[in-house]
Amino acid sequence: MIEEQTETLDKVFSALGHPIRRQILLRLRQGKATVTEIAEPFEPSLNAISKHLKVLERAGLIQREIVGREHYCSVNPQPLAEISNWLAYYQAFWTSRLDALEQEVIARRQSNRPHDEAQS
Repeated sequence: MIEEQTETLDKVFSALGHPIRRQILLRLRQGKATVTEIAEPFEPSLNAISKHLKVLERAGLIQREIVGREHYCSVNPQPLAEISNWLAYYQAFWTSRLDALEQEVIARRQSNRPHDEAQS
């Protein structure tokens, strides 16, 4: 299960690593769109945009529905929820570690204060 989660996270982070793919996801937040509609505002060719869509699809970030000759894409939020959960775990972990470090620094400063004042 951990290995499967790691593979999913790797695919999603990799897919999100390219600015065009992030822009495609932003566009799809507005609703379902054809591949041609998605490609319209971008400089790269339709073929290049199709490759970006395949990366997003393999990562589970989009779903494709074929109606006749048209391919409609829409956002699948589930992998983003998994990323959010993963980040929340590490945020809580590091926050608790930093809080503990802060308390240790405060305690050391307080224990050294009388010693420092005695030397003055």
